[in-house]
Amino acid sequence: MKREVDAGHEVAVVVSAMSGKTNELVGWVQNIPKVAGANHSIYDAREYDAVVASGEQVTSGLLAIALQAMGINARSWQGWQIPIRTDNAHGAARILDIDGGEMVRRMKEGQVAVVAGFQGLGPDNRVSTLGRGGSDTSAVAIAAAVKADRCDIYTDVDGVYTTDPRIEPKARRLKKIAFEEMLEMASLGAKVLQVRSVELAMVFKVRTFVRSSFEDPDAPGMGDLLNPPGTLICDEEEIVEQEVVTGIAYAKDEAQISLRRLDDRPGVSAAIFGPLAESHINVDMIVQNISEDGSKTDMTFTVPSGDAEKALRVLGENKEKIGYDVVQSESGLVKVSVIGIGMRSHAGVAATAFRALAEKGINIKAITTSEIKISILIDGPYAELAVRTLHSCYGLDKS
Repeated sequence: MKREVDAGHEVAVVVSAMSGKTNELVGWVQNIPKVAGANHSIYDAREYDAVVASGEQVTSGLLAIALQAMGINARSWQGWQIPIRTDNAHGAARILDIDGGEMVRRMKEGQVAVVAGFQGLGPDNRVSTLGRGGSDTSAVAIAAAVKADRCDIYTDVDGVYTTDPRIEPKARRLKKIAFEEMLEMASLGAKVLQVRSVELAMVFKVRTFVRSSFEDPDAPGMGDLLNPPGTLICDEEEIVEQEVVTGIAYAKDEAQISLRRLDDRPGVSAAIFGPLAESHINVDMIVQNISEDGSKTDMTFTVPSGDAEKALRVLGENKEKIGYDVVQSESGLVKVSVIGIGMRSHAGVAATAFRALAEKGINIKAITTSEIKISILIDGPYAELAVRTLHSCYGLDKS
């Protein structure tokens, strides 16, 4: 940070809580009803936010003091001081507006703004939090509000890779990746950035740079301020040489639910997915098969394994309205996805994946596609083999 200030840049930094602190605070909140002798585990979400937001408040104050000790003009900012306005979904609030005028004025005067991430101010004028990983979202939103040239995200990895290096050692760090590709990677299992932070970056065209918190930028071979090590998430127009496939993502613990012998009539899909949505169950892959005479249909879809029991309960409560004969479910599945904006203009990408998996004896349970992705549902034990196979068949393991 001092390096950036010494280079003459106007700097705002968004901080997270110290390692393990948020988990500790959440644990305290969850244990209170038990300690108080309550026969339930329900607590007030507004007070939950008041507690868990304190981790970032401590970090921002400490960092401001540390910078001041180094001779840097710095000041901490809490979400309510800027203010970062959010909706009233305490615990998982969404940012509605940021009035960064005063912060920008002080930055122009040379003051470093140290902002507590993960938090904002709800319509009830109470502290709200943005959900896990919310500091990434705070950083991108503030970068958009102050019209920053770039938003650097320091994390525990040194960039975005073609796939998980823990599964495929030949995975390569990408120099650049398009917003759309990163959004797919994040939503399909890559844990580098929170999905909402990528959504904001794409909407407001915030060039976002992912880099490691643990690498010394002054070390030999580590680049410079203009070319630091990491991955730039940007508009696809900035990427001169676009690969057909950019990366392979995977998501474990998927569950498949099938409703058999439904009446094929208007409104049946709404009768299924409406109650699931109202119960905040995220449905992903959807496959429908029509009977030969067109009177009956089977509907198959996936949900996170943790939501499977809840989904089955909701479907059971609405069985008469939906009108299915029997429901079947299977857990322990994995979704593997092939992602790349180059797929828009190249044929045969899906066929290559299916052929490669077939050669390894991997059975495909369901498939969904879009312009820039192919998602394949398989049995859990084949996850790592599938990732390595797809990574290799598209040449992603070549330097």
